[in-house]
Amino acid sequence: MPDSPHRPGDQSHDDLLLAEDLPDGWYLPSRFPGERDDDASAKIDAVLGYDDSITTDSQAEGQRTSDENETIDGRWRYLEHEATHTRVMIRLQRQLLAVPEEIRITGVIYLPWRPGDPITSQLLRELPTARIEAAINKRLFAMKRTETITGGKIVLPSGHKIRERDLLNPLGDPKKTPDFYELVALQHGQLTQQGDANPSATMAEINGVALSTAQGWITKARERGLLPPGRRGRAG
Repeated sequence: MPDSPHRPGDQSHDDLLLAEDLPDGWYLPSRFPGERDDDASAKIDAVLGYDDSITTDSQAEGQRTSDENETIDGRWRYLEHEATHTRVMIRLQRQLLAVPEEIRITGVIYLPWRPGDPITSQLLRELPTARIEAAINKRLFAMKRTETITGGKIVLPSGHKIRERDLLNPLGDPKKTPDFYELVALQHGQLTQQGDANPSATMAEINGVALSTAQGWITKARERGLLPPGRRGRAG
């Protein structure tokens, strides 16, 4: 029998958010609250007055274009905390104009398990929104990177090929090495995949350069869209 189509109410059907993206202690119910069979995102936006995809006549065309990246086609996803039964809805938004393309959290609804319970600033600070957002984009970026691997080798823009086992070798001189910043991104990604808590420091050691030099390489790789954006307060 052919596979049945995904229900719109199946929260993971479009890969915006998967169970693996959530920190320990949080889970993704298969449906929206109330066991809904439909995706209630558009209705939630309407109730909240959060549909900003239609701009006013007074806005310039350039402004409408830039706003479009942030406002249209957001999708709410419903999470629960296993221990406290806290219910949270987050609005996920594809950033189509970002390089590389990524997903951001553009709205949060916080609901204690018992209606009427107070919400403190400490509880709000403990919401793992930054970790969820980072996990989603790490997964999506990793999926895109695998497309560059052919026949066990990574094909670089210049046509050169490199084996995965050679990614942790010194990178050479930025002015003389073809595809240098692509190699920076690949080396950084390899270290991150191995669980390195501070890949920029390890890269400095591998390449025999100052930490600030390695960090500069990583910044330039990010600016070229070769690495996902960094997060404040996190090493590497």
